[in-house]
Amino acid sequence: MGIELTPAPLRGVVFDLDGVLADSFGVMREAFAVAYREVVGDGEPPFEEYSRHLGRYFPDIMTIMGLPLEMEGPFVRESYRLADRVRLFDGVVDLLQELREAGIRCAVATGKSGPRARSLLAGLGIAELFEHIVGSDEVARPKPAPDIVLRAVELLGIDREEAVMIGDAVSDLASARSAGVTAVAALWGESDPAPLLDARPDAAAADPGEFLAWCLKAAR
Repeated sequence: MGIELTPAPLRGVVFDLDGVLADSFGVMREAFAVAYREVVGDGEPPFEEYSRHLGRYFPDIMTIMGLPLEMEGPFVRESYRLADRVRLFDGVVDLLQELREAGIRCAVATGKSGPRARSLLAGLGIAELFEHIVGSDEVARPKPAPDIVLRAVELLGIDREEAVMIGDAVSDLASARSAGVTAVAALWGESDPAPLLDARPDAAAADPGEFLAWCLKAAR
């Protein structure tokens, strides 16, 4: 990836969930459409605009878009109902298992609520590969504020200089940067890579295997 490694040997990785670990874009699209039609009514659900804010907490996105906060209820309901359609990206299980074998500690810091994130990751069979799973409802200020990344790093028991945060949204990178944590862009999901690269992450990975190789080198 042609960038310098973390200032100290890497000891922990903080993962975003959607678009990094799991391909949930189709489920989000359907859940958003149902919620929009139930609460707002007719018209085309503005999912493209919604997708530009991914990484943030759902109520914050509604506020930004000027949509009713009441959309959260049906959106969450449908997300649970459709959870069995979510799939892990190829290489994610190998990535997490090899990080564990290398002694690199892992946590999740997601725009989802904590209960929903833990339920989804348990259903996907990988919850046990993370020491901690932190949701946006479990910190004072969600992304792009640093709180959720700082909380994950604190729970892992490592210093910020020993951590990296990987996400597929500009808000992930901003949260990592403001927390003083190395920020890596995941380019293998549905997100448009251009805004991520324009945000000048410390690194970018085309797939989980490339990210794993970088982590193992950074753990030197």
